[in-house]
Amino acid sequence: MKRNMMLGALMGLSSLGLTANVLAADAVPAEQVMAPQVNAALAKAVASEFRTAENKLRDKYRHPAETLAFFDIKPEQTVIELWPGGGWYAEILAPYLAEKGQYVAANFETKPAADTKQTAYFKSAGLRFEKWVSDNKASVGNVQFVTLDPPAKFSLGKDNSADHVLTFRNLHNWAMKGELEGVFKAAHDVLKVGGSFGVVEHRANVGMAAESGYMDENQMVELAKKYGFELTASSEVNANPKDSKDYPKGVWTLPPRLAMGDQDKQKYIDIGESDRMTLKFTKTAAK
Repeated sequence: MKRNMMLGALMGLSSLGLTANVLAADAVPAEQVMAPQVNAALAKAVASEFRTAENKLRDKYRHPAETLAFFDIKPEQTVIELWPGGGWYAEILAPYLAEKGQYVAANFETKPAADTKQTAYFKSAGLRFEKWVSDNKASVGNVQFVTLDPPAKFSLGKDNSADHVLTFRNLHNWAMKGELEGVFKAAHDVLKVGGSFGVVEHRANVGMAAESGYMDENQMVELAKKYGFELTASSEVNANPKDSKDYPKGVWTLPPRLAMGDQDKQKYIDIGESDRMTLKFTKTAAK
């Protein structure tokens, strides 16, 4: 099975512009952190009444306390979240970091140069997030913003300035547009040596295309290595063995999107949200 996964990863490397003679047999390390210690401040942020009830309902799929503990996010650190979207994780991270640390939102482009359906969507979502931050300043503190708008804007801030860069279920979006390598490079550039790039993403079966919304785990490990990261730990905290990944509308068939509408709706609700890889990449040296 592992050999098949490796071969599938090799077949897909060219689509990401990667070259490799062989995938290391230990590409995903044996060490897996299943139940990391959740500190009191993080537990408080996750349980806070500041979070919406609707968002809390999804904790059973997303395990935010365990996930952020696995990434070793401390309240005094500088943390950049890529494309926070509707603010599901920002609702936890920004208050958690508000007093001693710094939350940085790598937001959508809110001043697009072109007027297209996609730029209009990003602008609207980005402005909503900015308003949410402004409306909740007492809870989220002094949130900083950078714009992540590949391929025009990749910079996440001053080189070697962040303790962590986090991305939740975004890799497929950049992969579908050929922009994934630039994101990995940008994450590496902004991180301090010893800092980490935390990735949660829908995990593909062998041979699946990024258009499905799922990504190959070994490919992501190889891409991270290309840009100077080491995979230091992986976790199955966000795994879902019920996810067969063979749906009419890809990962969006499952909750929360439920892209099939009422067709087989209960079936997909019973499966739950997607099977996800949870990977911690560490910047071991400047590149």
